[in-house]
Amino acid sequence: MGTVWKTKYGLRRVKQDAPTLAEAIFAARGLSDSPKEQAEIAASLMGLPVEQVTVEVMKLGAQRNVSSVTFATRGRVQRSVVVERKPIRRPLDRKFLGSR
Repeated sequence: MGTVWKTKYGLRRVKQDAPTLAEAIFAARGLSDSPKEQAEIAASLMGLPVEQVTVEVMKLGAQRNVSSVTFATRGRVQRSVVVERKPIRRPLDRKFLGSR
């Protein structure tokens, strides 16, 4: 489990979980832009075969959060603008919910 120690408020424990494959892929994305290199990095972090990790990188690559940074210049001043796509929230249709 984790380390247990006594404090004046009682026993304290820290839960230590192993990292997941998704977390390793997220870390690899920060190090490389190439999906092949991301799979190699994540595989080396997790100790898994590259082929297995490549499939997961491709799955998570399709679900990528789309955001981009553009630079706008006006005169001599350069400003950065972050553009993010937010999903549209659609209300549920009452006829599919049944009577409540």
